Amino acid sequence: MFIEINPNNIDQRLIQQAITELRKGEIIIIPTDTVYAVACDMKHKKGLANLAKFKSLKLNKANFSIICEDLSQVADYVKQLDRVIFRILKQNLPGPFTFVLEATNEVSKIFDVSKKEIGIRIPDNKIVAALVAELGNPLAVTSLHDDEDEITDYFVDPAAIYERYDDEISFIIDGGMGHLEASTIVDCTQGQPEIIRQGIGKIEL
Repeated sequence: MFIEINPNNIDQRLIQQAITELRKGEIIIIPTDTVYAVACDMKHKKGLANLAKFKSLKLNKANFSIICEDLSQVADYVKQLDRVIFRILKQNLPGPFTFVLEATNEVSKIFDVSKKEIGIRIPDNKIVAALVAELGNPLAVTSLHDDEDEITDYFVDPAAIYERYDDEISFIIDGGMGHLEASTIVDCTQGQPEIIRQGIGKIEL
């Protein structure tokens, strides 16, 4: 299914259709504030297995990020943040960043593997915000592209995405054109935050 959602006038009936798929353990393609991503319900074992299968990985080898509704929800899955890190997150989220933070034991339980850290995203995208709010817990996500891939129309143009991935993924949300840059990844697990991948997000540390 290929559905168009206007981010400036979100139809909750369409959001609910996507939630129905997520709660069945299906993976869906969603817009973000960078490139398009593949997502599942973080708390659905079948969904996580399907997301890993899409990337041709075993789940215990996968390194998915999670999309949270807000910093309050982030706090459920990461260890207590110091004031400097919290301030950086508050100043830059929602936004095109992935912040790598120390994970709680809850994250290891959900992914069924020991995870000391987790990538956290709160994209500046109204469609994603509506999905996470309606779902009630984070989405597990991975970019359509691999890091070594050149970002092309197949990762940012909904029509091209549908043409390429319709046989693999049955629910695709058209939220408009994506961006030709991925998120900026900031590692916050070693004390001093460090940019480990410069993407679309600009940040001063």
